[in-house]
Amino acid sequence: MTLTVHWFLPTTGDSRHVVGGGHGSTPGTAGADRPPTIAYLGQIARSAEQLGFAGALTPTGPWCEDAWLTTAMLTQVTERLKFLVAFRPGQLSPTLAARMAASYQNQSHGRLLLNVVTGGESAEQRALGDFLDKDGRYARADEFLDITGRLWRGERVDHHGTHLRVEGAELTRLPDPVPEVYFGGSSPAAERVAARHADTYLTWGEPPRQVEEKIGRIRAAAAAHGRTPRFGIRLHTISRDTSAQAWAEAGRLLAAMGPDRIRATQQALARSESEGQRRMRELHGGSAERLEVSPNLWAGIGLVRGGAGTALVGSHTEVADRIEEYHRLGVDEFILSGAPHLEEAYWVGEGVLPVLAARGLWRRPDAPPATPTVTES
Repeated sequence: MTLTVHWFLPTTGDSRHVVGGGHGSTPGTAGADRPPTIAYLGQIARSAEQLGFAGALTPTGPWCEDAWLTTAMLTQVTERLKFLVAFRPGQLSPTLAARMAASYQNQSHGRLLLNVVTGGESAEQRALGDFLDKDGRYARADEFLDITGRLWRGERVDHHGTHLRVEGAELTRLPDPVPEVYFGGSSPAAERVAARHADTYLTWGEPPRQVEEKIGRIRAAAAAHGRTPRFGIRLHTISRDTSAQAWAEAGRLLAAMGPDRIRATQQALARSESEGQRRMRELHGGSAERLEVSPNLWAGIGLVRGGAGTALVGSHTEVADRIEEYHRLGVDEFILSGAPHLEEAYWVGEGVLPVLAARGLWRRPDAPPATPTVTES
């Protein structure tokens, strides 16, 4: 299977420095350097499309622009790029969400992917009117995805669950195709839901050994439901023509963080309820020392940013090597990003993707089908 490589849309804002935010942390002011306007995000989306990325992840949370509305606008300035829209099932009725997804999919000609995010912080959820605890949010997501899945299959749905209730729910127009569901989470509750519903299970960029262990657990749990999900990983990149240039850029980003900002961010992230965030924090322990936690895997991003906190750092060939290493473990989808997102898209698109293509691991999604070789008998 060839790799699917996506990019990221910085709807918090962008910068030549690391923009914070997520999982209880406070966004840094650097995002104001390049506000998340449609004009700027459109630049990134068009560039990602031209470079050969398959889609772009758009996050959800109080620190960023709404993913549904923003990406719907961006479908008008792009032609092929898919949009991986992060959303929280607790904020929408499942019937409404299924209708919204169907409209988006049909109006965009099949360019919607869905990243289901249950919400990792109870304080943040309460501000949205959601007072369930973490396990309750995962149980509700399980019911939610069961309902939406049945609606997308054309069923008329009656559901009387612990958290959700619908009667006579149905869609007058089905999505074509049914949007694929991406789901992440490292807690046992998250993994149970992923095993039942995820088309692609997502993990943040942990060292290969930890990713391999997680893939094994999800694969076994999904098999019990007769399912075989794909696996994806979320990573930042600092890819340059030489390894020395890449590590110099990592050093520049680190120097701009400052001990006070690191300390404040880590104190905020320590309060996170997310198991994945805890695992990210364990990689660096809040210290700016020994940040290369695996060959070419740098944990410095997570010092000032919640969520995905690691970057692949190195020459284009080294970054491709690490991507291939994860691929050998079972990862087929890569969601990448960098600072700034516009420029880094070109470093990866013109530097790393051609290396992967030369190895037979990646091909442009808009490339014509390969012509079979005909041999004379």
